Amino acid sequence: MDKKEIQLEVLSVSNSQIQAGAYALLLGEVGGARRLPIIIGAGEVQALMISMKEIHPPRPLTHQLFASVIEAVGAKLTHVLIYKVENGIFFAYLFLLTKEEVLRVDARTSDAIILAMRLDAPIFIDEAILEAECLREEHLSSAAGEGGKPTVAGNPFPEADMDALQSALKQAIDEENYELAAKLRDRINQQNQQP
Repeated sequence: MDKKEIQLEVLSVSNSQIQAGAYALLLGEVGGARRLPIIIGAGEVQALMISMKEIHPPRPLTHQLFASVIEAVGAKLTHVLIYKVENGIFFAYLFLLTKEEVLRVDARTSDAIILAMRLDAPIFIDEAILEAECLREEHLSSAAGEGGKPTVAGNPFPEADMDALQSALKQAIDEENYELAAKLRDRINQQNQQP
């Protein structure tokens, strides 16, 4: 059975409100409402911003160097595929087209996304992974609870009911706290799987 792949685009990068030195990279489904937060480090954010703003430093940085090597050997980055998630860590492949074959190279997801942006290649994800890990904007707009807003700082409601979790998730997304939103999403998914 063939797996369906969904194209993603980079929407934004924001500071982590929970972990110092970490950032949330927000990817969005092209033509859809699903969003995927991925936690990345400061070095990756710097490289990502250089790619997004098309800045050309005087000497090549690591991602620039690797992109130059790909081009120098006559290969082309055809696309990136996020193919697995394990314990909140996403795994990706680079697909490189050479004269003889298509090469599949394992890569950190943040590095793969940076190279895709630098070399103008599309980013895809297995739909089952996106479906399991995504945040949905239209679902969140109807999930807000009545009354006051819950507090989302600290522990993401380990014993909370589903309405409180959904409301907290909506607030975290409204505040662009995607790291907390990802944790809340994971807690909701875990609670939904319980009998």
